[in-house]
Amino acid sequence: MSNTLRYNGVYIVKKRTKKFIRHQSDRYVKIAKNWRKPRGIDNRVRRRFKGQMLMPNIGYGSNKKTKDRLPSGFKKTHCAEIAHNVSSKNRKLIVERAAQLAIKITNPNARLRSEENE
Repeated sequence: MSNTLRYNGVYIVKKRTKKFIRHQSDRYVKIAKNWRKPRGIDNRVRRRFKGQMLMPNIGYGSNKKTKDRLPSGFKKTHCAEIAHNVSSKNRKLIVERAAQLAIKITNPNARLRSEENE
């Protein structure tokens, strides 16, 4: 537990970090990876047979105090994130404007190259 971060005295613990993938999505290209609940009458995953894929359920939920917290301690809804396809020129402008408005950005240093060649 030493490598986990504390927020207000509570450790931020993720019960599962891997995504839940859809049953047989590894077998067929036409079946997407995103989770869908299996509803077949004989389905092994729905019946929770040993050795099958796990289904999401309420037990995987996070602590209310640490839910939606980033490792920095900010809530995801209270800070901004710059998209991956924004150019470095526009990123600089966005970061400067966010500093004026006192908005926290989760990835302000992305695509910033040090200007030591001058």
